[in-house]
Formats: sequence, structure tokens, C-alpha cells
Amino acid sequence: MSLINMTLVNSTVQPFKVNAFHDGKFVEVTEKNLQGKWSIFVFMPAAFTFNCPTEVEDAANNYAEFQKAGAEIYIITTDTHFAHKMWHQTSPAVGKARFPLIGDASHQLTRAFGVHIEAEGLALRGTFVINPEGVIKTAEIHDNAIARDMNETLRKLKAAQFVAANPGQVCPAKWQEGAQSLAPSLDLVGKI
Repeated sequence: MSLINMTLVNSTVQPFKVNAFHDGKFVEVTEKNLQGKWSIFVFMPAAFTFNCPTEVEDAANNYAEFQKAGAEIYIITTDTHFAHKMWHQTSPAVGKARFPLIGDASHQLTRAFGVHIEAEGLALRGTFVINPEGVIKTAEIHDNAIARDMNETLRKLKAAQFVAANPGQVCPAKWQEGAQSLAPSLDLVGKI
């Protein structure tokens, strides 16, 4: 694995083309699908594993909130889109997914986002919030034994949307939608 993920924040998603299982059919997904709306890339090691279905189900349970915020979720594993069709049909948790399940069998996305585990051919758990211009605004990568909480991803999405709409403002720790933000200034130094 490389240190590429250190440079991903505020970089533009590079061109890609992959296949996904979505709404009962196979679809092609490219960087063009990200244009004009917020996107959440959720990398997982592989289909038919243990922690991954719990994360897909959590994303599915929160999907309406992501849609209300104008965002699409993309689940990405190193499997094929064919495996994702079977995963969707056989796992009650994954069967709840109404968002694209991307198969990255060629590993182009896992490598581009710095989450590829070369020795295993799998992905680390990586979560990326991407703005409507295709620019990565948040990056979180961690060990595969630790599943994520999509409520926190939703909070980060809303914070990224807030600062995009309010230049000169920042979101403090534990910021929630509607809470006080900060306007960085010399007057705040040493007073917080």
C-alpha cells in the first residue's frame, strides 16, 4: 500500500469505468456519475464476508437521509458485479441496498483511492465524501476489523456541504447540522 491517501483530500477523482449491480440490473459507473451531486464512496474488502453486510445494512438504513442531503452512496469491493448480484439476492442485510454495489475486480478504484491491499487483493475500509465537482473532501481509512457508523459519515457529508455553502466558516468538533460554526480569526486564537 502506498501513502497516496495522504494527498487525496481536495484532489479530483480521476477517470474510471466500473460495473455495478443496481436496481436489479448491471450498470456502468464512471466519474461522470459523480458530477452534479455529492457522492459517498464506501470501500469494503469483499462480498460474502462478516463485517461488510453490517455496513451495507447500516448504509441502507440511513440511505433516505443521504438522499435528502443530495448524496449517492456507492459500495465498492474487489469482487465482480456478478458477485454483488448474488450477494444482494442471498444476504438479507445486503438485500436492503438501493444504491450501486460496485465491483472493482480490476482494482482500479482501490488503487486510485489508496485502499488496496496488494498481498491480499482486497480493500481496506475506506470512506470518501466527494463534492459535486468530483473533488474529495474527506478521507477515512482504517483496519478491516473495525466497521463504520454511517451516521458519522452523514455528519461529515453535512459538514462538507455547510463549509462549501459558507466560505470562511469551519465546523468545530462534533458539529451537527444547525449548530454554531466558527469564523477563523486572530481574535479567536487562545480564546477557545
